[in-house]
Amino acid sequence: MASSQQKADAALGSTAAPDRARFTATEMIALGLSVLWLVAAGVYFMSMPATDPAVVGDGLDSLRFVMTLMAIFLPVAMIWVAAAAARSARIVREESRRLQAAIDGMRQTYVADRQARGAGIEPSVERKLNEIAKATQKTETALATFTTSREAVRARVAAAPVKADDASDDQAALALGTSADEMAPPIARPDLIRALNFPDTESDEVGFAALRRALKDRQARQLVQASQDILTLLSQDGIYMDDLRPDRARPEIWRRFAKGERGRAVAALGGVRDRSCLALTAGRMREDAIFRDAAHHFLRKFDQTLITFEAEATDEDIAALSETRTSRAFMLLGRVTGAFD
Repeated sequence: MASSQQKADAALGSTAAPDRARFTATEMIALGLSVLWLVAAGVYFMSMPATDPAVVGDGLDSLRFVMTLMAIFLPVAMIWVAAAAARSARIVREESRRLQAAIDGMRQTYVADRQARGAGIEPSVERKLNEIAKATQKTETALATFTTSREAVRARVAAAPVKADDASDDQAALALGTSADEMAPPIARPDLIRALNFPDTESDEVGFAALRRALKDRQARQLVQASQDILTLLSQDGIYMDDLRPDRARPEIWRRFAKGERGRAVAALGGVRDRSCLALTAGRMREDAIFRDAAHHFLRKFDQTLITFEAEATDEDIAALSETRTSRAFMLLGRVTGAFD
């Protein structure tokens, strides 16, 4: 920035230097022409024969004197008018160059400042990104541990001998294809809401506990995984849900959407107004097939979960759900894809 400002100051100084010159070439030429004309006029009038005063009256003599003065000094006045016009034009050109140099300097300073801001991340933002990355790694570790333990349990159940009195019940369950996930009790609504907001920091024990409970529920686990994928993809474009401040929609509008209503009645769900986020997301939807598939998969899982959630949720539960990071991603992608139309 300093170099750009120095360039602008140098440009201003270089253009301002000619203003300190007292006479320019134009003024010198005008002065020379004026002296030449006065000399020529003086020689002409001095070489004219004298006029007899008896023949010329007083009125005619006065008129001749005025005409003589005009003939002598009017061309001189015209010469200096032309010189003044040329000087004004020169000053205007110099001021234009100075203004252009100042604008160029300001533009270079602005560009350098934007590049410096883009290159250097603020400490708070960097710390926040590190916390999100650590939380993501911890979530993936918990998910991998849960999946491994679940497979081990299934293997032990399949290898264990079946008792004679329980054979009919177990075989009936196997015939129906009932899995351990489906036999597990459904996740509590507060835990689901907390899990869909994801842990705030690596020390958020309540958030990680709710996330682990959500991963034990089949439908909740699918939505959590889809939400994690889409939030990670959005972060690649610098879009973070904590930065969005969408307009709040009333719980009854969420209920209408869960029951299948579309159009103007549920348009308030697309309350994201950040134009840059909308433009970046729309461009990613058009150009990135992986992002597009992940977005549609996420919207579908959120819709399915919302239908189940809304049936038993209170208005307070729906309002809390709408404030989660997952719901904000749903509002953003829903508006871009036209899901609320």
